[in-house]
Amino acid sequence: MRHLITTDDLTIEEIETLFKDAEAYLKAPPPKLLQNRLIITLFFENSTRTRSSFEIAAKKLGADVVHLDVAKSSTKKGETLYDTAANLNAMGPDAIIVRHAQSGTPYQISRHVDCAIFNAGDGAHAHPSQALLDLFTIRQHFGGDIEGKHIAIVGDIKNSRVANSNIRLLSRFGLHITLVAPPHFLPKTDLPTTTKLEEVLDEVDIVMSLRTQTERHAHPIYASLKDYASDYCITKERIGERDILLLHPGPVHRNIDIDDAMLADPRCKVLEQVRNGVAVRMAALKKLILANG
Repeated sequence: MRHLITTDDLTIEEIETLFKDAEAYLKAPPPKLLQNRLIITLFFENSTRTRSSFEIAAKKLGADVVHLDVAKSSTKKGETLYDTAANLNAMGPDAIIVRHAQSGTPYQISRHVDCAIFNAGDGAHAHPSQALLDLFTIRQHFGGDIEGKHIAIVGDIKNSRVANSNIRLLSRFGLHITLVAPPHFLPKTDLPTTTKLEEVLDEVDIVMSLRTQTERHAHPIYASLKDYASDYCITKERIGERDILLLHPGPVHRNIDIDDAMLADPRCKVLEQVRNGVAVRMAALKKLILANG
């Protein structure tokens, strides 16, 4: 049984194949390869972008999609997560897409089902499809020539599953990574780090800004997000005329993560990431569901 719990579940060769499929899906309508397949979305955390992206990807491939409304599900009546998984499994889905606030939940569910599990984000652990679409967007921008490119990941890295997945994946493809954040947002790491954004802007090819994960903070870190923005917001004034690719996984806190001017700048690829996300998730759904028979 194949799952996508972390990006390590795919080899480099498999990722290259995924990207070839994604490129094809961006150019022409895809064949209905998942006709009569059933996909369940199981989101225990709020999501607009990731959930809709997966659902659109599945429907473009011809699959039927059922969303379990967790707020009205039996988990609210005391049913365990594993009983929920067993009951869903008994309905015969071909894949379950899971988001959960607790790290490791998609893996635990994968042990109780007979279908493919896609991790749509678990705690601060991993968000593999986001990292894949980010890498795809970077390759697209640089024409595939990415080995040795330098990326700064900026923001609440310690609490970011997007950062964790990107660090693992981009390193495998030869990118150099510097983490930029205030000390309390930096994880323990062997990667280069700095607390000063201006120190790296002349060195990097890519900046990935992150959303400040206020919902994951046990207590307020900054007196206000404006204080954070004064040091780490990606502004047009800070970037200047540098040839830097700007990414963000969304949702963007405008004028906190990135200012209005940079969001409108052609160097900012946030909307391209969203578009690419559908194509990359289509490729991943196709691969794992068809591989599992």
